[in-house]
Amino acid sequence: MRTRVLRLLRRPWTAAVAAVALVVSVLVAMPASGAAAAACRVDYGVDAWAGGYTARVRITNLGPAVSDWRLTWTYTGDQQVTSAWNATVTQTGASVVAVDAGWNGAVATGGTAEFGLQGTWRSADPAPDDFALNGTSCGDDGGTPTATPTASPTTPPTTPPPTTPPPSAECGDAVICSGFEDQAGPEPSGDWRFTAPDCRGTGTAAVDSAVSHEGGRSLRVDGRAGYCNHAFVAHTADLSSVGPVMYVRMWVRHSTPLPTSHVTFVSMPDSAQGGRALRVGGQNGALQWNRESDDATLPAQSPAGVALSRPLPTDGWQCLRFAIDTTAAGLDTWLGDEQVPGLHADGVPTQDVDQQWLARGTAPRPTSLRLGWESYATGDDTVWFDDVAVGSAPIGC
Repeated sequence: MRTRVLRLLRRPWTAAVAAVALVVSVLVAMPASGAAAAACRVDYGVDAWAGGYTARVRITNLGPAVSDWRLTWTYTGDQQVTSAWNATVTQTGASVVAVDAGWNGAVATGGTAEFGLQGTWRSADPAPDDFALNGTSCGDDGGTPTATPTASPTTPPTTPPPTTPPPSAECGDAVICSGFEDQAGPEPSGDWRFTAPDCRGTGTAAVDSAVSHEGGRSLRVDGRAGYCNHAFVAHTADLSSVGPVMYVRMWVRHSTPLPTSHVTFVSMPDSAQGGRALRVGGQNGALQWNRESDDATLPAQSPAGVALSRPLPTDGWQCLRFAIDTTAAGLDTWLGDEQVPGLHADGVPTQDVDQQWLARGTAPRPTSLRLGWESYATGDDTVWFDDVAVGSAPIGC
């Protein structure tokens, strides 16, 4: 006996964000992975805007435990998946396949697995049809609810998608793994060296024994506004062979909200740009990536793009992580354990996000790491860095 339950929820359109929320729940007895009869429920929730959407998918296992899962469905509109988290999602025509990420493949009885995706659409964005788990249909034939936007919104939703739980905070085989505990004096020394890449002004850097994330020391940079006040501390490690994906983790604490003008606090010389920098900083009050050679930004500095980024909080230490694909133009950025949707480049140009960033089409190849402060107009700040790691494997908070 199979029971199919459908729930359709709609939120009203607003002047700022026109969104449609859709939840489809399917409850069905079924075999899983060739094992004994099982039962599952699939909840598919959508936030849609003109031309795009994000979806949150939850699988609830109501039968015997499974060690892995594969969820399939069919889009009845012209949706195209552009990225995903917590699962590997591929699409062929209207057919979509989501496979567990490994760490979330085992689902106990009564347990759940969740993942999310982002995509685009042109003419229609109705609900998916034909859900199946591990090859067995999750529902009988019947009507599928639809949710198609009827107005033209200007801004996509800003609620961040769920993200993959972080890997271990241990450095492992990381090329850089530093809590600055080996710094004996007030000036950076050893593997860390002060540098002013373009010109030196009044910005300063020091080892701080009064403020730290862990241990008894951190790196403090007193950044000053104005182009010629660059102040960075560079690690001596050669990062040119780290990859194919370079993972960077650091704890950051800063005292002033990111300004409207452009600032940088992480600078990585990039051989793909002839030594010019791949930069992490802020603009319009939110985190951003910036490419020095052509001044491209991720996300775009439009209202919609900035809304998909995040400010850098000033209320304590923040864990900032990013992954740089050195074989493609891909980037991922996390603030804590939250993936920042506007700081994600997946190779498929998306308006207001990575369309400008991907126009160049060249994969970055960072060769070293510099931490500090660089302002191009206004923007004094005091920034601390601690527990910094760079390697070829994911490094958690």
